[in-house]
Amino acid sequence: MSLLNQFFSYRTEPIIVTQITVQVASLPLGHFLARVLPARKFKAPALHGLGGGEWSLNLNPGPFNVKEHVLISIFANAGCAFGNGSAYAVMIVDIIRAFYRRSISFFAAWLLITTTQVLGYGWAGLMRKYVVEPAHMWWPGTLVQVSLFRALHEKEVDEPAAEAEGGGGGSRRNRMSRAKFFLVALACSFLWYAVPGYLFPTLTSVSWLCWIFSKSVTAQQLGSGMRGLGLGAFTLDWTAVSSFLFSPLVSPFFATANILAGFVLFMYVIVPAAYWGLDLYNARRFPIFSSHLFMFDGKSYDITSIVNERFEIDMDAYQRSGRINMSTLFALSYGLSFAAIAATITHVALFHGKEIYCRFRASQQKDDEPDVHTRLMKRYEDAPGWWFHALLVLSIGVSLVLCTVLKKEAPGLNVISEYIIGLILPGKPIANVVFKAYRYVSSSQAVSFLADFKLGHYMKIPPRSMFLVQLVGTVVAATVNLGVAYWLLGSVPNICQDTLLPANSPWTCPNDRVFFDASVIWGLVGPRRIFGALGNYGALNWFFLAGAAGPAVVYALHRAFPAQRWIRMVNLPVLIGATAGMPPATAVNYNAWLLIGVAFNFFVFRYRKRWWQRYNYILSAALDAGVAFMGVLLYFTLSMENRNISWWGADGEHCPLASCPTAGGVDLGPDSVCPVL
Repeated sequence: MSLLNQFFSYRTEPIIVTQITVQVASLPLGHFLARVLPARKFKAPALHGLGGGEWSLNLNPGPFNVKEHVLISIFANAGCAFGNGSAYAVMIVDIIRAFYRRSISFFAAWLLITTTQVLGYGWAGLMRKYVVEPAHMWWPGTLVQVSLFRALHEKEVDEPAAEAEGGGGGSRRNRMSRAKFFLVALACSFLWYAVPGYLFPTLTSVSWLCWIFSKSVTAQQLGSGMRGLGLGAFTLDWTAVSSFLFSPLVSPFFATANILAGFVLFMYVIVPAAYWGLDLYNARRFPIFSSHLFMFDGKSYDITSIVNERFEIDMDAYQRSGRINMSTLFALSYGLSFAAIAATITHVALFHGKEIYCRFRASQQKDDEPDVHTRLMKRYEDAPGWWFHALLVLSIGVSLVLCTVLKKEAPGLNVISEYIIGLILPGKPIANVVFKAYRYVSSSQAVSFLADFKLGHYMKIPPRSMFLVQLVGTVVAATVNLGVAYWLLGSVPNICQDTLLPANSPWTCPNDRVFFDASVIWGLVGPRRIFGALGNYGALNWFFLAGAAGPAVVYALHRAFPAQRWIRMVNLPVLIGATAGMPPATAVNYNAWLLIGVAFNFFVFRYRKRWWQRYNYILSAALDAGVAFMGVLLYFTLSMENRNISWWGADGEHCPLASCPTAGGVDLGPDSVCPVL
């Protein structure tokens, strides 16, 4: 998983192989190994005492059981960086080498990535008492995993189903087992991805408006699914569906509905009004949708020209080049990120504040009668607290030494972390991204570790086994992530440089591009010169106030009309933050994700609920796994040998004018396809 996720993170449509894929795929593999492996036992007396007794390894301890399955899934969860694909700090290495064109040693990079990943263990250890052990601290997402594990371990074979759902006449048909359904869906996904992944890449974004209006800039801005508003654009490529928003099959419908409302409002009301109506921030001098940074004349900003030899901003060069400008959508996306942060605080305080307070008070009190889960877990020896504290101290110590020795720079909330360190240390891009990584990743990793501990609590997994599996999985995953990163950064010419890559190259690194832009905006140039009095986008700070006030309005309406249950379902942090992934996500990603999410989690769930309960998550895992395996196969067998095909269907989405400005007199040079209006 670590190899696949890191490999695909550099591609235009990155694939994330998630824990659920391994959760499903490891079941038939586990049963197969239980049948074929010899029952041979290895002992290691020298390790006596580490786990409370003599350490031993049995190649085949018996039938594959649910506890083994849970540990495999938790180990694999580290391989996908707990749902994020690859380790967050790898992007620091990427921007140093691919964008700033500087070097960083492998060992220093490994320490950086490993400490950011492991630091969360210490915080998780401090919080276990409050959010894992108390019975009233139940985790809804973890309960879904528990249900899936139990469903997968139900003994089943192909069997006649009950009367067909929604059918008439009482007809009977065979019901396929989950394992067979997974294999069939995986095979179909594997084979089909060869079409959009190699034979017919245009299917990744079918933008028919661009085909009809091949010489209209405005029509292509409206119709392009990759560089425009995506009006009518669709995809037949699963990677475009799940690449940035994860699988739509696992998102609850209320969240999908809020994202749909937020996307439509932002993409088809706010952005067009700002671009064509108000010409906000000289919007028409730049593309309507781009993750690049621009000079006032509409040309791309040469960031390396304003970086001095000390890896800091060269103020003289910056004054000559002028202020940094963003595309309309990129700028407004930052504004909505500000609003979403403020809305989250207000929403949680108003809708869940009392519940959080009561549960925290309850967690402070010792339970007179522990629940059944806690009583059963008492049979196992607990992981001592000093293990977590030692990891916390070690990680912090190594981090401080690393930041001091490496660049003499001090080391999510993501955006808030960037804003704070950008004000404290302006002009230092690497200090900014390193601070953000330690601040954001440590907290998100702590939540992920705690979620896995809660899963182990429900599934009765020994705490020491949980600790070992999580720690080893995290270190192994970080090492593999970095190894793959160094391999690709050294073997793919001009990787991440979309202006230097061959046309329609898949190695455009959309996530790294946005991460690099963030290092420039928040670190190199600094928020004062972007969102302050010295920049163009100071008015976006008002989004904080608007975001904070929004949930108060929804809460007031909910209290005034308690019978209208739909009002409580309006989740403004989700609705406002719906498009926070744009860029790097594009319109076609959202179009397809929303269409499939509504189809499966509303219509299929409502009218074919038994099918949904039985196969929905299985289908999601199979689709992810199939495209991942075929993607790697295509790279090693065809791409590495430069065996490419050339025809109309391999030339992208055919929207070359979508990235053009529409202001009069903007000339991007003789090499540009954009007309001078």
